Amino acid sequence: MPKLTFPSDFLWGAATSSYQIEGASEEDGRGESIWDRFSHTPGKIADGSTGDVACDHYHRWREDVALLKELGVKSYRFSVAWPRIQPTGRGPANQAGLDFYSRLVDALLEQGIQPAATLYHWDLPQALQNEGGWPARATAEAFAEYADIVSRALGDRVKLWMTHNEPWCAAFLSHQIGEHAPGWKDWPAALAACHHLLLSHGWAVPVIRRNSPGASVGIVLNPSPGYPASPSAADADAYRWHDGYMNRWFLDPLYGRRYPADMLADHVAAGYLPASGPEWLRDGDLEAIAVPTDFLGVNYYTREVLRSSRVPEEQNAPRTVVRAPREEWTEMGWEVYPSGLYDLLMRITTDYRVPKLYITENGASYSDAPGADGRVRDERRRRYVHEHLAAAHRAIEHGAPLAGYYIWSLMDNFEWAFGYRQRFGITWVDFATQQRTLKDSALWYQQVVAENAIDASYSNPT
Repeated sequence: MPKLTFPSDFLWGAATSSYQIEGASEEDGRGESIWDRFSHTPGKIADGSTGDVACDHYHRWREDVALLKELGVKSYRFSVAWPRIQPTGRGPANQAGLDFYSRLVDALLEQGIQPAATLYHWDLPQALQNEGGWPARATAEAFAEYADIVSRALGDRVKLWMTHNEPWCAAFLSHQIGEHAPGWKDWPAALAACHHLLLSHGWAVPVIRRNSPGASVGIVLNPSPGYPASPSAADADAYRWHDGYMNRWFLDPLYGRRYPADMLADHVAAGYLPASGPEWLRDGDLEAIAVPTDFLGVNYYTREVLRSSRVPEEQNAPRTVVRAPREEWTEMGWEVYPSGLYDLLMRITTDYRVPKLYITENGASYSDAPGADGRVRDERRRRYVHEHLAAAHRAIEHGAPLAGYYIWSLMDNFEWAFGYRQRFGITWVDFATQQRTLKDSALWYQQVVAENAIDASYSNPT
């Protein structure tokens, strides 16, 4: 069968995050995080679980590095747990925490796997939350100190750094929608949190560069391609707002365009910001946020079709953008739409002229379990990844500076507010025994990495 071959230096990887896999929540001096507090609050997690043990990666990291080696990936994207480094978010480093990540990095390098470190994947020290959390400017200042500690300790060996993972989630999903820790529903607080997340990124980049000479530094977003449901003006405006909320609110300031004027006006009209302007915006902030970076990480899972709720349904034009049938959605309730990845990569390439792109997360939640023979036949996940890699390949052909792909996730894990009910891993984890089993999708991905190519069209596994 004809192949779609990727660039010879394409960086194939797998990704995880600290709270989702590490466990050992009270060991070796680790402090409490907002996710410890949130998951232990009744009613916050769908199955009532916590990340106290998760995948027990803190104790089983050697086994997990061996999995990565078996898969043949060139890079492993992990996150550092801030409360493991600074239990209260400030002050001297907890050496045991630094030593854990130092051992992990050394083991990866020994196996020829490039470590890719994310400094913040949502596990803020609870002590900082008690002082105001991300809506407080002091948290951005604390993050810069934390970035200094970690990059000084690991910067001689880690040469691929990401400041934040999905600041939209850390700001809006966590402070406006309330589904993630700390579980607030406060628009003004969410906007302040967003600014301080971006500001802390801007402050951290030069710190990392100083401590890790020659490193590539960037940030990871979860931009959402949107499509108006019809040609109506109302649906066009629904798309405009979605694009501003999910995409332009982050991309514009990061690439020197300031916050979108239309969104600022909308937030003032809604009463979320004063007419005089954001109180959290100070001189020099926008320049700091727009610090040059080496790459942008893109997390993509699905698209959004926008139909206005401002006019009665019958007054909207007939829907012309149709979602895939629900039986083709993932178990997260997300539509499978690979073309959205192509559209997103091309839009970012065209509009923001980024120097380099990585797909830092892409994958699907399906609960396929081991059969009687122990094999996990997760054909739907394999199809999902294949079709998204085909879309990524098409974007490369059309000029997108895409340099790598990290599958989400290396293993089943604690899936935030869903607990253990959603499984994104290419490795099955039996949470009772902690046994790991490579799924069919992992064995297929192993072949993709080895060949640096996928089949030009999808074929069902034998």
